[in-house]
Amino acid sequence: MSTKRDYYEVLVVVKTASQDEIKKAYRKVAMQFHPDRNPNNKEAEEKFKEAAEAYEVLSDPDKRAQYDRFGHAGMNGNRGGGYGGGGMNMDDIFSNFGDIFGNDDIFGSFFGGGGARGGGNRRGRGTRGSNLRVKIRLTYEEIAKGANKKIKVKKYVPCQHCGGLGAKDKNAFQSCNTCGGSGQVRKVTQTFLGQMQTVTTCPTCHGEGQTITSKCGHCKGEGRMYGEEMVSIDIPAGVQEGMQLSMSGKGNAGERGGAPGDLLILIEEEPHPELQRDGLNVAYDLHISFPDAVYGTSLEVPTIDGKAKIKIPAGTQSGKIFRLKGKGFPSVNSYEKGDQLIHINVWTPQHVSAEEKEMLDKLQSSDNFKPNPEKSEKGFFEKVRDIFS
Repeated sequence: MSTKRDYYEVLVVVKTASQDEIKKAYRKVAMQFHPDRNPNNKEAEEKFKEAAEAYEVLSDPDKRAQYDRFGHAGMNGNRGGGYGGGGMNMDDIFSNFGDIFGNDDIFGSFFGGGGARGGGNRRGRGTRGSNLRVKIRLTYEEIAKGANKKIKVKKYVPCQHCGGLGAKDKNAFQSCNTCGGSGQVRKVTQTFLGQMQTVTTCPTCHGEGQTITSKCGHCKGEGRMYGEEMVSIDIPAGVQEGMQLSMSGKGNAGERGGAPGDLLILIEEEPHPELQRDGLNVAYDLHISFPDAVYGTSLEVPTIDGKAKIKIPAGTQSGKIFRLKGKGFPSVNSYEKGDQLIHINVWTPQHVSAEEKEMLDKLQSSDNFKPNPEKSEKGFFEKVRDIFS
């Protein structure tokens, strides 16, 4: 089970909070636990990263909807894990969310205050890579127990020759002439209310604060090349068709050292030859002969994890439903587990021989073979209601 705290609890907001409220809450928590305000405090640093992880999910409408539906398990391919932001470093946090802190000195000094790879003021770092989406098809057995899948993902990977910088070497950089290394351009305009100053990302260096004087000959200055990566994905038990998991940092590499995108994993269920899924429950249609229904019998039925033997009592009626407790799917977000429901169908022959017809004619005249349901026998709708109650 996950030991992660609820993201709404981390940011101290209610589940109906607006995007603006979530942004303000994140800024407040991040400033409280900022490492510059809590030097050599490992606990504060972890809470600072935890807040960034929570904001990364709750600030994205799609990720937030997925989290609201499936919790932490819906945000990561790791069993019991949450969204992969726990491994974020400070550069990742600044690259993704640095803009929400405005011009606070404390954040300016921490997030690259030393400048663009060694000089200048606060800056962004490269361009974040785009997300990738893949589909993974799972059997009932894999869904019930969880699975590890290793897949090759074709994507942009950091250039091995320049280390993702995009430059020929570490000295092939210069401070941006347009913004002076700050990564921002300030413009003052005169309005009827007086002077108004606006700050925008530098169009020349795109917020990096520096430009490349000599590009890497292999990646042509992008800091990345098209290739492939073997990705190991841990699928938690109990996932469902259409559920989307997310692995942070496993998408396309960013340009010039930018943070990588995420890998989004769409779950597909492979149909079972005999079983059908209904939420956490598994349904199976069992056909028995008329003599077996009269005398009773013991039969083997398929389950998710093998065979199970059940006893059919004498006098079992068609439509009877037996329940195998705990033989269904586990819940992805709790300890709850579904059942296997076995629906009995008494097989009626469509063709009979002359001898069989003669025997049936004799049986038809017997009072014992005339329908006479007991008052205690539940009707169809009562049985359905019992199943789902």
